[in-house]
Amino acid sequence: MREFAMCFTSTPRGARLARRLVSHRVNDWGHPYPTPVNETVTLIAAELSANAVRHGHVPGQDFHVRLTLAEDTFRIEVTDARPERGLPSPPPTQDTASESGRGLHLVAALADGWGVAPCPAAHGKTVWAELRLTPPVAPALRAPGSRPRSSDRCP
Repeated sequence: MREFAMCFTSTPRGARLARRLVSHRVNDWGHPYPTPVNETVTLIAAELSANAVRHGHVPGQDFHVRLTLAEDTFRIEVTDARPERGLPSPPPTQDTASESGRGLHLVAALADGWGVAPCPAAHGKTVWAELRLTPPVAPALRAPGSRPRSSDRCP
């Protein structure tokens, strides 16, 4: 299992730094920057970090990001200092003209699972999301002796 964990200031700059460092770590772990895996994990981390700053900010308290890669699953956890009475969920309807309010919709659409857990040892909550990696698709096999199709040839 691979793990990255760090605290960030609960500011927009801290959220941007969290996004960049998650992207760098995913790249270091074998999923280069322009790949869908890197872009998806980075986007989920960015949305959860932005929500921690925007909705979970407590003056003088940082937020914490933890990224793990275990076998075929990335798990992104963002912990902030503001406790929740109920579990947040995406709003039932989305105002398409609004410039905000889409973060948890994106997380729910991109992740294979997500949720919220209270922090038992301290105030606050952890919002997590998981992304399972799909195995690469093997190329179609040709029958022995068959000629390659024009689409199988290099340009």
